[in-house]
Amino acid sequence: MKRPQAWLADDFAPPSRPDTMFEERGYRRGFKNVAGLDEVGRGPWAGPVVAAAVILPLGLTHPEIRDSKQLPAAKREELAHWIKQEAIAWALGVIAVEEIDRLNILRASLMAMSVAFGRLEPRPDLLLIDGSHTIPLPFLIEQQNDEEGGSIRRQSRRPRIFAPSPTGLPRQTAIVKGDAVCHSIAAASIIAKVARDQIMFELDERYPQYGFAKHKGYGSEAHAEALDRFGPSPVHRRSFSPVWRAFQRSAEAAPAPLFDE
Repeated sequence: MKRPQAWLADDFAPPSRPDTMFEERGYRRGFKNVAGLDEVGRGPWAGPVVAAAVILPLGLTHPEIRDSKQLPAAKREELAHWIKQEAIAWALGVIAVEEIDRLNILRASLMAMSVAFGRLEPRPDLLLIDGSHTIPLPFLIEQQNDEEGGSIRRQSRRPRIFAPSPTGLPRQTAIVKGDAVCHSIAAASIIAKVARDQIMFELDERYPQYGFAKHKGYGSEAHAEALDRFGPSPVHRRSFSPVWRAFQRSAEAAPAPLFDE
C-alpha cells in the first residue's frame, strides 16, 4: 500500500501554499532536471484532456502560484505568462476525445502527461506527478523511443524516489494533492488549465449551441439541456454516461429511412 504524505494524516496540516520540498529533495539525491506534471480535464463531458510539464530553476518561486482551481482566470493567465518566461522548460500534452473514449479517461490523462514529458528539453530525469498514479512505463518508453530511436531497459515499478535511473527513463513519484503542496506541479496545473480553457473557447466558436466557453465542457444543467436538444457533438466523450445516454436518445429519435438499402 502506498504511504500517504504526512500532511494527509490527522496530526499534520498541509502547507499554506505549494513549496519546493519535493524538488529540493530530488536535486539533493542527484537528479539533474526535476519536472512537475499535472493534467486538467478529467471530469468534463466534452473536449480534450490536457497535461503540462514544467521544469523551474531550483530556488525560483512565485508567491501567488497555487492549484489552478484556486485562482481566477485573469490571475491564471498572468501566472502562466510568468511561468513560461521563467521556466527552464515547459510543454503540453493534449489527448483528443477519440483517444479518451478508446483508452478511458485515467489512461488518457497519463498519456497526456507522457506526451508533455516527451516534449521537454532538457529531458527530465525525475517526474513529480499530481495524484496517486504514475505514468505507465509503455507510455514513457514510447516517448523515449520516439526521441532516441532505440530500446530501453525496464526500470522498477516502485514509485518512491531513490536515485537517477540507469535505464534512461525518468524516475517518478506520485504526490496526492500535489498541486496544493508542490510548486512545480502547481505551475503545471496553471499552464494546463489556461491551455485547455483556450481550446474550449475555440470549440465554442465551432459548436456555439453547447456553451463550452462558459462551462468548459463540464457537466451543468445548461450543458445537459443542450445535449438533450442537439445531441452530442463530435467533441463530446461518448464513454461518459451522460453523453452516451444523450447519444442513444438522439439515435432513437432519428427518422427511419424511406427506402431500404
